[in-house]
Amino acid sequence: MKNQDTIPFPDELKHLNHTLKIIDTALTEAREDVLRLDQEYRDAKRYMADCRNEMDSHEKLQNERLLEQTDRTGVFAVEVREKMEKLKESPYFARIDFVSDGEKEADTFYIGRFGFTHGNEKVIFDWRAPISRIFYDYEIGRAGFEAPVGWIEGELTRKRQFKIQNGVMEYAIECSTNVQDEVLQRELAHTSDEKMKSIISTIQREQNVIIRNERANTLIIQGVAGSGKTSIALHRIAFLLYRFKNQITAEDVTILSPNKVFADYISGVIPELGEEPICELSLKDVADNALKEIIAFEPEKNPLENEDEAWAKRAKFKSTLAFVGFLDQYIYNISERVFTAKDYTYQGHVVQAAWINERFNTYKEIPVKKRLALVAGDVRELLRSLMGMWGEVPKANVILKSLNKMLIIKDTFALYKDFYQYIDEKDMFVLTEKKTLEWEDVFPFLYLMAAFEGIEENRLVKHLVIDEMQDYTPIQYAVLNMIYPCQKTILGDFGQVLNPCHLHSLDEIRRIYKDAQFVALNKSYRSTYEIMEFAKKICNQPSLEMVERHGEQPKSIYCENIDSEIASMAALIKKFEEGGNASLGIVVKTGADAKRFYDLLSGEHPVHLLSQDSIRFTNGVSITSIRMAKGLEFDEVIVPDVDNKNYDSDYDRNLLYIACTRAMHKLTLLYTGSPSPFLPNG
Repeated sequence: MKNQDTIPFPDELKHLNHTLKIIDTALTEAREDVLRLDQEYRDAKRYMADCRNEMDSHEKLQNERLLEQTDRTGVFAVEVREKMEKLKESPYFARIDFVSDGEKEADTFYIGRFGFTHGNEKVIFDWRAPISRIFYDYEIGRAGFEAPVGWIEGELTRKRQFKIQNGVMEYAIECSTNVQDEVLQRELAHTSDEKMKSIISTIQREQNVIIRNERANTLIIQGVAGSGKTSIALHRIAFLLYRFKNQITAEDVTILSPNKVFADYISGVIPELGEEPICELSLKDVADNALKEIIAFEPEKNPLENEDEAWAKRAKFKSTLAFVGFLDQYIYNISERVFTAKDYTYQGHVVQAAWINERFNTYKEIPVKKRLALVAGDVRELLRSLMGMWGEVPKANVILKSLNKMLIIKDTFALYKDFYQYIDEKDMFVLTEKKTLEWEDVFPFLYLMAAFEGIEENRLVKHLVIDEMQDYTPIQYAVLNMIYPCQKTILGDFGQVLNPCHLHSLDEIRRIYKDAQFVALNKSYRSTYEIMEFAKKICNQPSLEMVERHGEQPKSIYCENIDSEIASMAALIKKFEEGGNASLGIVVKTGADAKRFYDLLSGEHPVHLLSQDSIRFTNGVSITSIRMAKGLEFDEVIVPDVDNKNYDSDYDRNLLYIACTRAMHKLTLLYTGSPSPFLPNG
């Protein structure tokens, strides 16, 4: 270890002390502002209460506006105070010295998670600022960045990185060709946190390109396990909120999360970067909002806990892009199946059926029910011309009532049933309860509802993040595109498919988003080299690259029976509790397995169960299914029941790969009988 790692450069210690003094001054001012504004608000409210009867309406209005303005100013002052408090803990993490072409001396820039100006002095630059890009993209030598005035080139003459916690500099590293690797190794070696953290001090060059991509309307990120794709997507949102602060706010962004635990796990990243929290929804929430209680639906079934082969066949049928093609073909021919025009007669004047049909087909791109409303208006105008200015024509809603009677199919439910008759696949639509759809029918139903009745677009959301893209089917994407016609960041890993009933591929998703920009992240940062090498042998992924961070070799332990397996887990839990790691995940195949092991272990050990009903992730010992664990990470992972019966199919191979790649530092697999054939040493 270099000397400067333990004893920081004297000039940097001096600069840190100078910076902290400035921050202390600003923090004192911010705290005083908060107290002053709080008192002003209280005084104004008390004055309004005491003198309300003596005020006229104009004075009341002025005082109410003053109160609102004081409240807004007070909220802003609190935000400034909180920002100063965070800056005092860790003001910056990098320094660059850059001399622009034509200038004689280099300027020094300190980079942190927030920008900070005091008086006329720019003390710290936000990591998202244009100049900060140099830190991520260049080593010593020629460099450049896109400034508001255009492209600026010059020489990067110095680059340093720091770790400052609670106002104390823990290390300072002088730039070298591998400076990012040194800091990255330090950060990756840390224990896990209860929430995902920002990665601004360790963003890699290829990640930075994705984060600062401001031109892609749709960006698709295919990233291997542990590549940081979710974190990168969230940092991209933070960058866009900074870059387009006058056009988009945190309220305009929504992320689709697989479950509440994962949503809680990632919820701290955006606020940590100085932005307001963003809205998080599940696909079920989207369905609930779109259906508006038109029809009920069952929750999504877990295919690992459902042996209904007929259901699996239906689910597979509806999971492909070809199924969307069937729906599109039906919609193309929908007019002739749902509507038969008839003559409309009013006071001896006849509007011919052929004319009505022609007008109906003129509006072919509009939902059927909305078409009829337009045709009703056209009929009314035609009658007006036939009857002359003195004739009294019927109201549009009266005409519409007659046109609605010409519909052969009256509602979306009947239309959805007719679709399966049209494609000669009546067995593919089953109602387990009256007017209750299977989950796999919800989004096809919505797709047809959009063509028949119309579906409400959400124009409030300006950016949609879709995480775990491999878990959404083409028809679900088709409906999401209708509801959210906005910019999108779509990310996931088709090497981590959880549902064996999903037959779609990454190529199909890319065909849906033909104009999307696509990036692949093949380097894994989460796990040690040994763990990822082990996982790579389980699920052959030739493109997967590992960071050279070494640790223990994964262990596969034979157990004589279930009692022996429980005893082994108990011993590993005890060893974990005596060690320095923060989280241990016992990752099993199904939710039922997780409950079984929880019941066996919870009496003697402080373990908690992560299930679909859980709402947050906490450190300690968690017992969970592979489905719930995806997207999470643990310092240590135990995978029980890795025998040749539990993990024997190609799909099981994929599940085992997901389970193993949850581990950051230590991985142990347990089995009774014969080991799974997928174990590298099995």
